[in-house]
Amino acid sequence: MASLAIQTGHPEIHDHERIGHPEKTQWVLNAPEPPSLWQELMDSVRETTLFHARRFPSVKDKGSFSRTVISSLQAIFPIFGWCRNYKAAKFKNDLLAGLTLASLCIPQSIGYATLAKLDPQYGLYTSVIPPLIYAVMGTSRDIAIGPVAVVSLLLSSMIPKLEDPEANPVAYRNLVLTTTFFAGIFQASFGLFRLGFLVDFLSHAAIVGFVAGAAIVIGLQQMKGLLGITHFTNKTDVISVMEAAWRAVHHSWNPHNFILGCSFLTFILITRFVGRRNKKLFWLPAIAPLISVVLSTLLVYLTSADEHGIMIIKHIKKGLNPTSFHQLQFNNPHIGEVAKIGLIVAVVALTEGIAVGRSFASIKGYRINGNQEMVAMGFMNILGSVTSCYVATGSFSRSAVNFSAGCETAMSNIVMAITVIVSLELFTRLLYFTPIAILSAIILSALPGLVDLHEAYNIWKIDKLDFLACIGAFFGVLFASVEIGLLAAVTISFVKIIIISIRPGAEVLGRLPETDMFCDVDQYPMAVKSPHVLIIRVKSGLLCFANANFVKEKIMKWASEEESMGKNTIQAVILDMSNLTNIDVSGIASLEELHKNLASSGKELAITNPNWQVIHKLRVANFVTKIGGRVFLTIGEAEEACLGAKMTAV
Repeated sequence: MASLAIQTGHPEIHDHERIGHPEKTQWVLNAPEPPSLWQELMDSVRETTLFHARRFPSVKDKGSFSRTVISSLQAIFPIFGWCRNYKAAKFKNDLLAGLTLASLCIPQSIGYATLAKLDPQYGLYTSVIPPLIYAVMGTSRDIAIGPVAVVSLLLSSMIPKLEDPEANPVAYRNLVLTTTFFAGIFQASFGLFRLGFLVDFLSHAAIVGFVAGAAIVIGLQQMKGLLGITHFTNKTDVISVMEAAWRAVHHSWNPHNFILGCSFLTFILITRFVGRRNKKLFWLPAIAPLISVVLSTLLVYLTSADEHGIMIIKHIKKGLNPTSFHQLQFNNPHIGEVAKIGLIVAVVALTEGIAVGRSFASIKGYRINGNQEMVAMGFMNILGSVTSCYVATGSFSRSAVNFSAGCETAMSNIVMAITVIVSLELFTRLLYFTPIAILSAIILSALPGLVDLHEAYNIWKIDKLDFLACIGAFFGVLFASVEIGLLAAVTISFVKIIIISIRPGAEVLGRLPETDMFCDVDQYPMAVKSPHVLIIRVKSGLLCFANANFVKEKIMKWASEEESMGKNTIQAVILDMSNLTNIDVSGIASLEELHKNLASSGKELAITNPNWQVIHKLRVANFVTKIGGRVFLTIGEAEEACLGAKMTAV
């Protein structure tokens, strides 16, 4: 092979390193130094502001300045972007979608408030301020904002450990509002400082299992309303709930509540079936809960059924959201626990909300800004906490109705919020006789969509460790508690990452016939191994203290096995580093030990296509010199050199 001497500006490259390698090899060795750790940290800090990419021109350049101001306002408040081209035809569609959404939102919000162990009006409050804030700051056109079942369950299962909602409902409500404030702070911080990766600690598989387990727990807790039970357990595990229900069945339940609730539950499910069969009747399952509330309320009022054991909502406070700033409990002795609950709720709410937004955005072919979504949800919950709202996020069931109703923009959320405001002002007295069993039926009707058996089966087929995280979250929520379920899911996910890091895959490569491509010989049986040369690729992005020794031992084992077969005498080992993005001191030490072990048995070590960071560290550690400068750009060049009479030294 012809050798080319390339002069370089790096004084640490010795003469014997510059001789014998082709020009392509010098491209690898003479690359400029990568950014330092300090430079990377500074770049990261500059990118942790919401407007890091925006440059404001001089005020003198009025046209450019005004365009930049408008562009910046649109970045913070996307409503300024879409409202400029907003037309009457779009408003017509949004009006229909918003009214349809409100017909589902009002009964669901009341039901979710009772699930969160709050008075019914707090569910309606949460369907006013958060949707309005999101419409101004959010980037999704289809998401419907308000209270959701899973978040309501989280609050009702974790906060009662600090304050009993039945013994002291005011103190409990104040802790819920304080939790909402902390949840909003965490969510906004995730967006402002580009910390969205923290949300990813809850993997898709974990969320599938967690939501399915939570759905079953929520369903079992609705037995209190369906059976007309006055006192019920505050625990959420399935055994405690079943025991409480079993005791109630033998003592204090009312069959009238059960018959009424099941009748309207059947009605709602039938309308949902009809709506799925006929897409033109999408509005039917959307208004079915409201129809159920109206009919059941009239039935109870006309028959005085409340005097015969039918449990009713009774008083719902009239009027708009009252301020609640002075109800936030920052001096509470449990403030640390409240902040922890706020963090958990923030992550779960963000995960659900962003997943809903992305699902419908992909269907319609537009993109949502993940960081802006976090900021929007954070601010809507911060402002919600001081206006008597509890944690809100995107609801999949209501977003599906919004999408089916033909919404065009976030204006549908504004229409929905205005409709709820009108209801709070005018119609709350009409809900006095609404049976609690109907609220339980409405919540139960929304739960089947939360149990995704098809997705769980797909996870099982694709990745068994992911499925373990899925069932860990499912059984943790079902038989222990919501916190245990989340902890189990995150723990299993981390264990999976650690296992993959500690025991990374490695593969022996061979050349595909009539090509210059080298592939895994197990995946491609037609690939031909090179005689006297063992080519290995590490399937890991990082060679570090956790996996370096494992990789070294595996390479030595393969080299010994190749020779023990008696067919070839291995003269060299080529290590393809194209997958490695970084290496630490332990990784370099293991490579040095590998080189010594191979050299002691008469074998050479060569490396190909190392990453920028990797080759820089190998040069600083003087490893390139120790292996005789056997660094190549491609496997083909390395193989050609190895199959020659000798390795070409740099």
